[in-house]
Amino acid sequence: MTIDAPLDASMTAVPPNSLLTSPILPTLLKLAIPNTIAMFGAALVAVAETSYIGRLGTVPLAAIALVFPFTMLTQMMSAGAMGGGVSSAISRALGAGNRDRAAVLALHAAMIGVCGGIFFTAMMLLFGRQFFSALGGRGSVLKEASSYSNVLFSGAIAIWLVNTLASVVRGTGDMKIPSATLIAVAAIQILVGGTLGLGLFGAPPFGMSGVAAGQLAAYTLGAAFLIWYLLSGRSRLSLNFSAFTFERGMFVDILKVGAVSCLSPLQTVLTILIFTKIVAGFGTETLAGYGMGSRLEFLLIPIAFAFGVASVPMVGMAIGAGLVARARQVAWTAGAASALSVGLVGLVVALKPSLWVSLFTSDPGVSAAAYSYFAWAGPAFGFFGLGVCLYFSSQGAAKVWGPVLAGTGRLVMVGLGGMWLASSGAPAWALFALVGAAMVVFGLSTAASVRLTRWGK
Repeated sequence: MTIDAPLDASMTAVPPNSLLTSPILPTLLKLAIPNTIAMFGAALVAVAETSYIGRLGTVPLAAIALVFPFTMLTQMMSAGAMGGGVSSAISRALGAGNRDRAAVLALHAAMIGVCGGIFFTAMMLLFGRQFFSALGGRGSVLKEASSYSNVLFSGAIAIWLVNTLASVVRGTGDMKIPSATLIAVAAIQILVGGTLGLGLFGAPPFGMSGVAAGQLAAYTLGAAFLIWYLLSGRSRLSLNFSAFTFERGMFVDILKVGAVSCLSPLQTVLTILIFTKIVAGFGTETLAGYGMGSRLEFLLIPIAFAFGVASVPMVGMAIGAGLVARARQVAWTAGAASALSVGLVGLVVALKPSLWVSLFTSDPGVSAAAYSYFAWAGPAFGFFGLGVCLYFSSQGAAKVWGPVLAGTGRLVMVGLGGMWLASSGAPAWALFALVGAAMVVFGLSTAASVRLTRWGK
């Protein structure tokens, strides 16, 4: 039986906008579509960047593979984890009708974004080479990886500011401006990174450092635009530096969600790294087949992300206004939409894996491994979509420990279970079945935590 806090009647009198009263599913779809477009734009950047780095040679391709987990971690922490904490705090303040608090929260969020960027800059400039070496980087590959990383992470503040300020705007219920900004950032990154990296249009070729400079330039421009937008009065939230006062409670309101949420991307990256290492022991064909499966899984995350991020301001405003029942209805509706969308793709590739695999290879050994992966893991994709979406909805309610612990369970299950299967001589399909089972456990555990956790004050 669900346990909820009693409603506070004093917080329900003045709805800040239609997110508290509009039909849930149509509103979710309206908010999710811009996010979906923006996330697929980011996926296209990864494809384009890999394409022109491939023109630089095999060594740069190997180098970018070493840096990728850390760039992914930066993005996931700043956008999905801490960004969710920012959107949650602002939407809850707006739901309570306290626009002044929301504006002050936005300024504290920007300070957190700057500090997050400084942390990643210091960490990667001081220890990046050691990280890449620990992952197997040697010689010219290590040199290229360090060159790319040093340029990119020297401006990590810009990456954190874009994602933090975009989360501020999302917290007001506006998904169009953040999505348009990220699409523009993606386009600039492709154009400038390709030009400086390959030496197009008469520019000197800077190689890997030029590619990184393109991303740095794009995010710097994106951060500048969002700062201007929030100060111009065009946003639903007007910032006022003259009225700003440093308040510890504001940081606590954001970090009680954002800091805990940062454990989730760490777990995700560890799960990928550990399982990839285990599968590599089964041979190149099996590893390549798993790689195709995980690539599709990566491309499906934007769907769950889009519904989840759309639910954050709707849940947060409902919680702030004391409408706990509506907040839960939003969460379950978003989770069901995400599970249905992601799960449908999973069932299609489970039944007809050639629709995806044939795009990449005709090798019979690699294809057989990929078919096996989709047969066992594909039917569980819907549970993965459910868990990811409910994780974001829980951010809106400022109750994230349950979903984070569900992610921990998935990590432990894949890590320990995978090592046990590998050491006992189990076939590759058993590992793929383990991945599917871990997705089911993750989705159901997250749903159970949402069902049983007390929401509201």
